[in-house]
Amino acid sequence: MLKEILYTSIGGAALFKERVEEEIKRLQERGKMSKEDAGEFLDKLKVRGEEEENRVKAELKEALKEVISELNLATKEDIERLKSDKM
Repeated sequence: MLKEILYTSIGGAALFKERVEEEIKRLQERGKMSKEDAGEFLDKLKVRGEEEENRVKAELKEALKEVISELNLATKEDIERLKSDKM
């Protein structure tokens, strides 16, 4: 399920990027947006996308930690601690 969500998100982002680029091209052709403005807009959009990606990753990481905790699954640290206790 997680893989499907990830693929859907990536596909959605790619589609969004394509649509935005197409619309910017149309605006440039009509003279409503300069190349410089288009470049600045795409740069800002890229930065915003990267920030959003980092936020989503952090939230996903926290959610996974909660699930692991609720299911009482052993973490990497738990396993390492058990290994060190046996020695």
